[in-house]
Amino acid sequence: QVQLVESGGGLVQAGGSLRLSCTVSGRTLKTFTMGWFRQAPGKEREFVAGLVFTWSGSVPYYGGFVKGRFTISGDNVKNVVFLQMNNVKVEDAAVYYCAADSRRQYGRNSDDFDYWGQGTQVTVSS
Repeated sequence: QVQLVESGGGLVQAGGSLRLSCTVSGRTLKTFTMGWFRQAPGKEREFVAGLVFTWSGSVPYYGGFVKGRFTISGDNVKNVVFLQMNNVKVEDAAVYYCAADSRRQYGRNSDDFDYWGQGTQVTVSS
């Protein structure tokens, strides 16, 4: 059974950094496209970043608002995906979800992903 468990959320000051982790169990990381989404109160779930694994490595892709501030990466040995968040803004506050797509596409919609974690809260102070 595939399970995704996020960690690393918490309180961060605007302009600071935070690293989220998603530990995957039940299947090898490379058998998925991995993604991060976020959802703020009263807003729809939003795509943050994705990571597609290829024969030669991995290819990241991002939501339009990221603009170089976030980096997604994966550790295939530990089966963990990370989201490094730099220059965090107040508007980045949300629950962040890790997701996995067994079809290994370049998905950006929630429906493209079939496994989800429980989410981790990111709070940003101004």
